[in-house]
Amino acid sequence: MNKISKKSPLVIASALFTLSFLMSSSAFAKTDSIVLGMGCFWGAEKYMAKIPGVTDVESGYAGGDYKNATYKGVIKHERALRSGRTDVKNHAEVVKVTFDDEKVDLKTILATFWETHDPTQGNRQGNDVGTTYRSAIFYHNDEQKQLALNTRDIYQKALTKAKLSKITTEIAPLKNYTPAEEYHQDYLVKNPNGYCALKGTKVAYPGTGRTFAAPAKPLKADQLNFDRQLIVFEGVDCQFCEKFKADILNKWKAETPIKATLSTKAPKGWKLKKTLFATPTIVLFEKGVEVSRYTGYNGEQPRFWKWLGFQLLSPAQQKIAFKNGTERAFTGSNLDETRPGKFVDPITGATLFRTDTKFKSGTGWPSFFDPIEGSITLHKDTKFGITRTEVRSASSGIHLGHVFNDGPPPTHKRYCINGNVLKFVPDVTAK
Repeated sequence: MNKISKKSPLVIASALFTLSFLMSSSAFAKTDSIVLGMGCFWGAEKYMAKIPGVTDVESGYAGGDYKNATYKGVIKHERALRSGRTDVKNHAEVVKVTFDDEKVDLKTILATFWETHDPTQGNRQGNDVGTTYRSAIFYHNDEQKQLALNTRDIYQKALTKAKLSKITTEIAPLKNYTPAEEYHQDYLVKNPNGYCALKGTKVAYPGTGRTFAAPAKPLKADQLNFDRQLIVFEGVDCQFCEKFKADILNKWKAETPIKATLSTKAPKGWKLKKTLFATPTIVLFEKGVEVSRYTGYNGEQPRFWKWLGFQLLSPAQQKIAFKNGTERAFTGSNLDETRPGKFVDPITGATLFRTDTKFKSGTGWPSFFDPIEGSITLHKDTKFGITRTEVRSASSGIHLGHVFNDGPPPTHKRYCINGNVLKFVPDVTAK
């Protein structure tokens, strides 16, 4: 007969404490999971991870009729579907949501699922088009299936009341799930400036107590410039929109009028060429029709101004501004302009020179002896086998000309500028 060793009360107490701690730790927590398709899995992962009680969100692929999906493979298969070279069902981009069901129930997760994306769009989500972006719930037991169907029907009633379309979400057993590549995991955590197209319908799931602000009304067409107007389409809680405001919008001096809106729709009677999918999106309208757009912003001011410059400047001006071209002597504008006023950047409207610093150099190009402080930047230019100092606009970065040391006092500088990339604005008191 084996002898039972005697333990001290301290050892027994320690063992009981350790057992109690382990029993209460997350290692023993009851978890479950469900696989959801909401369009691009980067944004889906971000939003589902915010739910209290969710312990893990993994990007992956599921719902297709082949195994071992990869990102490149899914894209290739989608192209084959579109061209009619296959009829094998493709995978959807999905997220596997693991949750502690003592802290959050599946109904709460599905309510967030319905609200966070638009389940009425079929094989797309915003500008992401294809079967891989379909809305989907892939369940692994009958209980999940029934809850998916019930929540769908409840949310459909809310959408119908809001006069929105029929839900197209696929509800099916989970099959062929494959985790996505590592670089897709926590993508928007690793890349906070990354793409996310999820917007939802702004219709709350009944019973959650959540409300969404009414959609912003479009700008009124009669308060805009029909011939040429810039509109900044912003988003709520959009840090990049705030950055665009701080960098550009709040300092706007350009001749082209600009307005910002939280609406995703064009003014009544005006036309967007395609759906907006990111904020901010800056759209240039001419005669009420979109002619160009700039999507997203993260501080790249020269890139934005270059985009706008290619919309506003003539081909001859573009050659000077963006390809360091030079107009022929005595052919450019503003050569003989002597009225009191200022010469501004033709894109940004920032003042570069004033008339009282202009002089006749006889060279055939407008010449100045002093720029407005901070308005230009200087750069070494070694083209054509000689060293010169290039002059660029500080606000837009466009090429203006060169500066030489043969000007009049007090600076003895000659800023030799292409007149075709200067816009003259006379003083209000000038006759």
